Amino acid sequence: MKTLEKVSDFAGKYMAIIALAVAIIALIIPGPVHSALPTSWVNTLLGIVMFGMGMTLKLSDFKVVFTKPKAVIVGICSQFIVMPLLAFLLVTIFQLPTELAVGVILVGCCPGGTSSNVMTYLSKGDVALSVGMTACTTIMAPVVTPALVLLLAGQSIDVSYVSMLMSIVQVVLVPIVLGFIINAIAPKVSEVFGKVLPLISVVAISLIIMAVVSANAAKLMTSGLLIIAVVMLHNVLGYAFGYGVGRVLGLSKAQMRTLSIEVGMQNSGLATSLALTHFATMPLAAVPGTVFSVWHNISGSILSSWWRNHDDKHEIHWDSDNGEKGSAKSTVSAAHPFDADKAAKVAA
Repeated sequence: MKTLEKVSDFAGKYMAIIALAVAIIALIIPGPVHSALPTSWVNTLLGIVMFGMGMTLKLSDFKVVFTKPKAVIVGICSQFIVMPLLAFLLVTIFQLPTELAVGVILVGCCPGGTSSNVMTYLSKGDVALSVGMTACTTIMAPVVTPALVLLLAGQSIDVSYVSMLMSIVQVVLVPIVLGFIINAIAPKVSEVFGKVLPLISVVAISLIIMAVVSANAAKLMTSGLLIIAVVMLHNVLGYAFGYGVGRVLGLSKAQMRTLSIEVGMQNSGLATSLALTHFATMPLAAVPGTVFSVWHNISGSILSSWWRNHDDKHEIHWDSDNGEKGSAKSTVSAAHPFDADKAAKVAA
């Protein structure tokens, strides 16, 4: 078991590199990969990731909604306003083909990505706020995400609000609730499972990336640079706007970092799943979500490392409640109400 835990820790730590590597493999040998990993597996794989997320959640994780309501409300509103609007602006400015435009809008309309919790911890942000925001936006997704897609893309393509809502309930909400129930009635099972959760999540996300990339390898070779550029801009602008909103509204430094990461990092696996399920006639619609899955783990790692190194260099930390400077030696205990293990368990 200890060996498996070490492998799991390694996978969680180097997820960005692993995601990039499997994408390259699928691009180089698409035929064999596509034969072994059909895109029909994506929904099941995403459900596994969401089930794992549910097994890490407790009722206490939602306490932040009542202890820090301003930060949570700002975060949720930013998540479902900033990223969808950025997506719409980018597809308009770059005049993307309909297939790619749909994919970018889907990414923008999805809830926060669960790997944001790990990036927040590494950034010395407010981990409790991060976990609470991710949980809240994910639970809201069945209602909000289809509505946003209908609003932003409904004039160009056929969008079924009800069928998309049901898909998100089946692939996201049901697995999370099941995992949550198991954690509540059998915490020891969740504790054991949690030790290998990073490995399971990384494997599932990697398989999703390989399935979609291999299915669209030929088209990626011709339009890949444009997709990558738009995805990178979407993600980086999300970081910038998230941080800016937090600053304008007077959040603490730790909360500003948390908001930046929560807004910039999306549940791109869900975007890919929705594209394959509801826009099957547009194969490229699944590509932006897949590229985002690879890129936001790379950019999130870079951003969190920069923030952490900056604080270590200047021997400061920012208290998550009031934004006051403190001793760098007390960073983990003061700034992170959840420990490193808690953050790592929800990585996906």
